[in-house]
Amino acid sequence: MPGKKIFIFSAADAILSAGSLILAFLLRFDGSLPPIYYNRLPYYLLIFAVLNLFFLYQQRLYSFIWSFIGLKELTRLFRALTYAGAFFAVIIFIDQGTLNLFAGFPRSTIFLGYLINLILIGSLRIAKRVWLELTDKESIQAGEPTLIVGTGRHGEQLIRNLQSSQNFYRIIGIADNKPAYQGAIIHGIPVLGRLEDIPEIAKQYDIKHIIIAFEREHLKAIRETVRLAKEANITDMKIIPEFSEIIGQKLSFRELREISVEDLLSREPTRLDTEEIKKFIHNKTILVTGAAGSIGSELCRQISQFLPSKLFLLDFNESGLFDLENELRRSFPGAEFQTIIANVSDRQKIEFIISNHRPEIVFHAAAYKHVPLMESHPEEAAKINILGTFYTASAALKYGVKKFVFVSTDKAVKPISIMGKTKKAAEIIVKTLNEENPTKFVSVRFGNVLASRGSVIPIFQEQIRRGGPVTVTHPDMIRYFMTIPEAALLVMEAGAIGKGGEVFILDMGKPIKIIELAKELIRISGYTPDVDIPIVITGIRPGEKIFEEVLTKEEGTVATKWEKIFVAKVENSVSREQIEESIRLLERAFEKPPLEKIEIVKLIENFIK
Repeated sequence: MPGKKIFIFSAADAILSAGSLILAFLLRFDGSLPPIYYNRLPYYLLIFAVLNLFFLYQQRLYSFIWSFIGLKELTRLFRALTYAGAFFAVIIFIDQGTLNLFAGFPRSTIFLGYLINLILIGSLRIAKRVWLELTDKESIQAGEPTLIVGTGRHGEQLIRNLQSSQNFYRIIGIADNKPAYQGAIIHGIPVLGRLEDIPEIAKQYDIKHIIIAFEREHLKAIRETVRLAKEANITDMKIIPEFSEIIGQKLSFRELREISVEDLLSREPTRLDTEEIKKFIHNKTILVTGAAGSIGSELCRQISQFLPSKLFLLDFNESGLFDLENELRRSFPGAEFQTIIANVSDRQKIEFIISNHRPEIVFHAAAYKHVPLMESHPEEAAKINILGTFYTASAALKYGVKKFVFVSTDKAVKPISIMGKTKKAAEIIVKTLNEENPTKFVSVRFGNVLASRGSVIPIFQEQIRRGGPVTVTHPDMIRYFMTIPEAALLVMEAGAIGKGGEVFILDMGKPIKIIELAKELIRISGYTPDVDIPIVITGIRPGEKIFEEVLTKEEGTVATKWEKIFVAKVENSVSREQIEESIRLLERAFEKPPLEKIEIVKLIENFIK
């Protein structure tokens, strides 16, 4: 709130505090003030007003927008005025027999003053909300008919905020399956029925928009809502964002987004220890490699919410980096960012960057990840995934980076692909370097990420847009999936709790059969599988497995106190000398072109024997 408004509110609160005490005296003495209190009353009024202002400031009651007042704000107001009244009573009690300023002060006046004070200052706060409720109905009626579905943790807050907005949505009613809510009214909005009633409600009230207020644990309800909305020919559906997207923010209509396939396929959301992440990230200098990639860019978004002192974004994709920097500057105008165009396989430049900027934490997400492409270009996989990791990790060790977090993959488990073998080699490099203090190195291993670039879902969606066919490599192919925001936050949390040397495994939930995923996407798009859109089996591509494990049976895991984060029991018998010798052999191979594919593959396999 601007300084002028704070001053006006403070002056009004001081006047109302003094007025409430005067009224209390007048009520106590039947409308006339005894002469004994004439000289002392100004002191009473000053002390009472100062106490009220102090506790109102202490409870941050001058930072609210009172047109959006809710139960939490009223609770804080009650707390502040109660503290002020209690301290005033304590002062009166302590003063007895000392200064005698409060000698003979009537006890009933303490309670009367507190009660009147609560009424007057409370009325001032809610007056704007009441006025808006009385005068803004006509403008709100101008919005298009909207149905809220679900009344979860954020649903109530969303309903209040939507009611205060103009020219966006006109909330007609709520649909929810809770028996106790049927026929109820929430913030003046009626519950019109259950989810199964959505088509009938939509027809009766000419609903144009649906806003889904369920959290992600209600996945079946979200899917059912989407199905029923399509049945009712409602095409505009919005959903509240995931918790990870609104950390530290209040939910409003601006945060609503289009419903996506991730919302319909994701699993139960993870409960994250954001306090641990905040301690890890806040006010630290951080470098993210591969910052323009799917995981790297989401890491940058999530890191920015925890207010690092400076965030360095490193990638050789200049267009992606340019777009990411602009996005972050819009979303976090007060934050400090610096983009760095560099390739992690450029040893001298990487060493210069880390020595010059001295990051405290490095998230190493730079990698080539496309399995079939890396089968054709093993030299590029070796250059980025092995040499790039070694150069970045070695520079981190040399220049005293406190924590190095390596983003790995389930394809590093029993790898058969070039991509998987290079990531396994990178895991070994990171674990070996951890034995040399002070830098703590950890790896985080997880499976596929929903809607990441080049993943199966965007490919399927594009095939559906073209009218098919949707291509699946094998009818028994199954994969683990998680959302991009969840993956990024879990990487950060694993980095926060890592002591050094761990390979963290993220619980990926239940694996999904790819052919069933294809069918679900076709149905979500409004078509019938193998009727409107055909599904074609094309055969397994080079380097692919039917099933990707996240760990071997020999490794096993140890649970942590953090949900869905485990530690793999990975043994490492490789020495720093062996790592450096393997690196030298790779470097020599790149020094004498033309490169032989077989030779590069053999050198890659040397790391994982």
